[in-house]
Parts: sequence; structure tokens; C-alpha cells
Amino acid sequence: MRKPSEQAERTAEQSLDEALVLDYLRAHPELLSRHVELLTRFLKPERASGDRVVDLQRYMVERLSKRARELETERDRTVALARLNLKSQARVHRAVLALMEAPSFAHLIQAATIDLPLLLGLDVASLCIEAEGTPLPRCPAPGVRLLGPGGVNRVLEPGRDMLLRPRVRGARTIFGSAASLVRSDALLRLKISPAAPAGLLALGSRKENRFHPGQGTELLGFLARALERSIRAWLDLPLTA
Repeated sequence: MRKPSEQAERTAEQSLDEALVLDYLRAHPELLSRHVELLTRFLKPERASGDRVVDLQRYMVERLSKRARELETERDRTVALARLNLKSQARVHRAVLALMEAPSFAHLIQAATIDLPLLLGLDVASLCIEAEGTPLPRCPAPGVRLLGPGGVNRVLEPGRDMLLRPRVRGARTIFGSAASLVRSDALLRLKISPAAPAGLLALGSRKENRFHPGQGTELLGFLARALERSIRAWLDLPLTA
């Protein structure tokens, strides 16, 4: 028969060893995933009775099911975003081709102001150009709006090339009679030539959040650069001063 002091010492050592094991497992949870055989005795279908029984199999199945649902949701979100990006890319490519294929400068202006909304799935597009004079001269073509000197910088901060607004009341100075339709817009600065007045391409949608600051801007920037080059080529304007 062991002495009480020896039994207490052994119990204390056993408790200390269990505490060390538990601390290690908490710090290294991947250990059990690498050594699944350690869990097999706990994951058998048979169940013992008693208040201290923990159903590890049920816990792990529920945890794996939750993770599977999370991965499925993330997959669906990624696929939807990829499809939307491809659709937007195809639309912008068709729009750029329409600008490049314009047989005359008049057709280019028509493509920029009338065809772009149809090709991009929007409601209105305007080409804004700064002009001198008081009052300003009449707009030379449908979809073209004339702004006073410094008008582009009043819409876009100096040095800023793009502004995407998710919720807005369309400005009549930019969208003309179609301003009442606009609830979201994209404003793109046009740097046509040092020999040309400042310009702005405005795209409007009746849907709120059609444009928003968090979306990618590469395709819209590409569209603006393509329009700049097309205008510069038709008017034979220099690229630099």
C-alpha cells in the first residue's frame, strides 16, 4: 500500500501532464488533423451514457458542414464577380471598337453620346467641352454640352481624372434634358490635347450604385483614353504642346 504522500504526488504529476498536453493541443490544433488515428476511438458510432460524454463526431460534422457552406458561398460570390467583370470588359471593348470604327468626326460624336449608353447598358452619355463666351454658344450637336472656362475642374477636382458617384441627382449642365434620369454617374476627364479645350465624358444611369468608388476603374479609364485618341486623330491635334 502506497503512502498518502506518494499517491498525492502521483495525482499531482498526472494533473500536470494533462495540463501540458491540453496546452500543447490548444497551441497546435493541426496535430490532430495530421494524426487522425488519435481520434478514431472517440469518433466511433457507439455512444456511452453519462453526463461527461462529448459527441466529437457530431461536433466535427457540424463544423465541416459550416465550413463547406462558407466555401460554397464564397465560390458563388467569386464566380458571379468574375462573370460581371467579363461582361463589363466585353461591353467596353465593343464601345471602344465603335469609337475606332466611326467613319467621320460627326459619327464619332454620335458614337460617344448615343451609342455608348446602348453598348454599356446605361441611360445617358454626355460629352462636355469647355467654351468661351457669355452667354455660352448653343451646343453644336445633341449630347454635347458646353461648360464655361474652368468648368471641368469645378466638376472634378484639379488633378483628378475620374469621379464615380453612387447616388446623385443628375446635373442639367452635364446631362441636359436627360438629367432627371440620372441617379448614379461616372465623370471622366478627357485630356485631348494642349491645343484643345478641357473635356469631360459623363456616363449616367437611372440605377443607384451603378457606379461607386469601390469598383475597378481600369475599363472606364481605357474608354476615356480611347475617346481622347479618336478625337485627337480626327481633329489632327498635337499630343504635346
